[in-house]
Amino acid sequence: MTSKARIAVAGAGLIGKRHIEMAAKSELAQLSAIVDPSPAAQMIAQQYGVPLYASLEALFRHDRPDGVVLSTPNQMHLAHALECIAAGLPTLVEKPLAHSLEAGIRLCEAAEAARVPILVGHHRRHSAVMAKAVEVIQSGVLGKLVAVVGTVLFYKAENEGYFEGAFSWRREPGGGPILLNMIHEIGNLRTLCGEIVAVQAFTSNATRGFPVEDTASISLRFASGALGTFMLSDTAASDHSWEQTSGEDPRYARAHTDDDDCYHVAGTFGSLSIPTMRLSRYASAADQSWHKPLQKTTIALEAADPLARQIDHFADVIQGRAQPFVSARDGLQNLRVVEAIVEAARSGRVVELAP
Repeated sequence: MTSKARIAVAGAGLIGKRHIEMAAKSELAQLSAIVDPSPAAQMIAQQYGVPLYASLEALFRHDRPDGVVLSTPNQMHLAHALECIAAGLPTLVEKPLAHSLEAGIRLCEAAEAARVPILVGHHRRHSAVMAKAVEVIQSGVLGKLVAVVGTVLFYKAENEGYFEGAFSWRREPGGGPILLNMIHEIGNLRTLCGEIVAVQAFTSNATRGFPVEDTASISLRFASGALGTFMLSDTAASDHSWEQTSGEDPRYARAHTDDDDCYHVAGTFGSLSIPTMRLSRYASAADQSWHKPLQKTTIALEAADPLARQIDHFADVIQGRAQPFVSARDGLQNLRVVEAIVEAARSGRVVELAP
């Protein structure tokens, strides 16, 4: 039997705790250490029976794990990833790859020069829902893709400390839902519909009045010629987001019914609603008309935790059994699209993206 990959998790915040949990449960990975300078991390390390280090430098001085998960703040991704790359350790970097495009390029180039595998934590790419949706679209049953409509509408409560104390940076540019949330959607949309080649956007901070946006309306053009629209807000009393409709993350309240979707992908012959996986399509080419009914079916899914699948995949990457499913370049392109959305909103013009 292959030995488990020893994985250290740096950053014991909200997402870090989930990575710690997944590594501890995995049949392919073993949680070897936690890296976090905060006093609260001591209790977590004791709970899992692993050593705690205040820094990556301290970890590498005393131990050499097989790989590292970086779930530290966005602004620290580059510096921490460069430490791991210098140590020659495969690294799972939480999304976004870096806090800026320039930093993301530096990280990507350093990893490629050192030939150190980087897996970016766009965990929805490991979702059973996404895998099935991609399979359906690529099968051609929808015909030529025409449009995609998406929503991320939810409410980040001010009274839960999300914007306070150490997290007050979320009130400032770069801490809003475009960088923190929309980057997930960009990863999904590129996977479902292909490369995004142009964007246009409006943003508003009228609800909270913070210097950063709380709402955005986004238009997208794909290389295939398909178009997309997306409505994003973290101050909307709604449950039309991926987390709430898919039910994949137990930290979020599930949408009230199983009929709620956050994506609708339409082609010339059929359409797919996601994550309910309701497929609507014409019976034959002769029926392609709004005067004719669409046949309705629902595609069955097997539930799976994408974070658990991601940590197992990371173990495979560490041990050379797989290439990163979401590479540093893939994560960099997601970051490039998000920065284009920010620029489009700032400038009021269409922003074209290079391949």
